[in-house]
Amino acid sequence: MFFETLSNLDPETQKAVIISLGKAGGACALSFSAIGSALGTGVAGMAAVVAWKKCYAHKRMAPFMLVAFVGAPLTQTIYGMIVMNTILKAGASGTVMYHNPLVGGLLAGLAIGMSAWMQGRVGAGASDALGETGKGFVNYLMALGVIETVALFVMVFISRALV
Repeated sequence: MFFETLSNLDPETQKAVIISLGKAGGACALSFSAIGSALGTGVAGMAAVVAWKKCYAHKRMAPFMLVAFVGAPLTQTIYGMIVMNTILKAGASGTVMYHNPLVGGLLAGLAIGMSAWMQGRVGAGASDALGETGKGFVNYLMALGVIETVALFVMVFISRALV
């Protein structure tokens, strides 16, 4: 029914609908990415605080490098913003199908957000391990990097699909 209604509209109104749906898709891309970043940094931050507390309780030096694990999920918000900007440009051009910006933004935001959340969970485990052993920092960063790659792939491939 919506398909028929949209095709019956004049071209100017059709373009306005596409732009509006593009804005909604851009908002989804940014919002869901940021939600994932908030969840990820929250989980990793809680684990870092506990790891620091354990170090202080055992009279050991607390590793400052745990902050890297806490902040890792923040980059996904930037990726969401990049996808949002791509969606807004595609919607403003009026050359995309009306549903592409909305669905693309929603799915990209969810995928990038999940990547951030999982990165935070791995960062939490890394904080616990590094706080306890003081070893393995580079190995933990590599695990975070693999998860980061998922978000990068989504950002690049969704952006290419919308242009």
